[in-house]
Amino acid sequence: MLQPKGSWLRMLRAGLPFLLASLGVVAAAWTTVLNLGTVQAEEPQAAPASLPASSPDPAIVLPAYAVQAEVHGIRRQALLDTERPTRARVVVLRYTVQAGDSVFGIAKEFDLEPETVLWGNYDTLNDDPHSIIPGVELNILPVDGTYYEWKAGDDLATVAGSFDADPQAILDWPGNNLDLTNPVIQPGSWLIVPGGKREFKTWVVPTVARSNAGVGAAFGSGGCSGDFSSGAVGTGGFIWPSANHYLSGNDYWSGHLAIDIATGLGDPVWASDGGVVVYAGWSNGGYGNIVMIDHGNGYQTLYAHLSSVKTTCGKSVSQGSVIGGAGSTGNSTGVHLHFEVRNQGGFINPWYVLP
Repeated sequence: MLQPKGSWLRMLRAGLPFLLASLGVVAAAWTTVLNLGTVQAEEPQAAPASLPASSPDPAIVLPAYAVQAEVHGIRRQALLDTERPTRARVVVLRYTVQAGDSVFGIAKEFDLEPETVLWGNYDTLNDDPHSIIPGVELNILPVDGTYYEWKAGDDLATVAGSFDADPQAILDWPGNNLDLTNPVIQPGSWLIVPGGKREFKTWVVPTVARSNAGVGAAFGSGGCSGDFSSGAVGTGGFIWPSANHYLSGNDYWSGHLAIDIATGLGDPVWASDGGVVVYAGWSNGGYGNIVMIDHGNGYQTLYAHLSSVKTTCGKSVSQGSVIGGAGSTGNSTGVHLHFEVRNQGGFINPWYVLP
């Protein structure tokens, strides 16, 4: 049923206030959304009077809400794992000898026994720790043992037996790259012998006793001749033969029957005890200039690599007498004093007798 025209107008007038009120609420909501930043923003703070050189332009000040977003935002933390798995070395390295090196020091650097350095380089060092010189390349084994060049007719059991080693250890060592099911080894191949050992070829100046100091020039021009049995006798106690009481190079071990004492070039070397000089001068075999003293009580001491010799054959010296200057003559990679103590022809660790 159609409503009269005036009825529609009355309805429109009645609903208009409600419509306008609704539109006002919507408009206010949109205004809040569109102006959220400016409504919630705080007044920008003034820049500090002085800023570090790396600070941004003080005229550029971010609004507070932007700063809050930076502070309260979610950041990604870098937790990079850069560790690599530790794996044991299985191959032989090559090391070039530097000035000041010693067999003992090189072995310590690579966590090996010093004997292993000699056993791994027989063709280069000939079992003489004094034969290393700067520039020489050495084999550095990955494990204590020996290094062997396979020869025609060799067999694994015989080779292992000659080094008092386990044949299976040679076969299993990954650096040898052997076929475990059919270990065919070609002549000329080099094998690591884990745990292997052998006797050393000894390179030492023989003990010269005062009663028969007749070596002459057999071991070098410093050899003495004559019977010096009536000379001075030592006290039986020993002092350090140099001002320094610490090492620079080799300690006492089976391949080096002495200690290498730190010295400066030309530093005085003193007789560790009184006695008679039975060798004074140049020696063959890598010792360079040496002085050997017989103490008349079964003991002898030897001082090697001297830059100068300040005593003579047959001279009686007292404890503390200057007998030479420290140096690096003979087979030596740096200045030091090679000091030996012997008793009845055998070697004694100098640490046992030094104060």
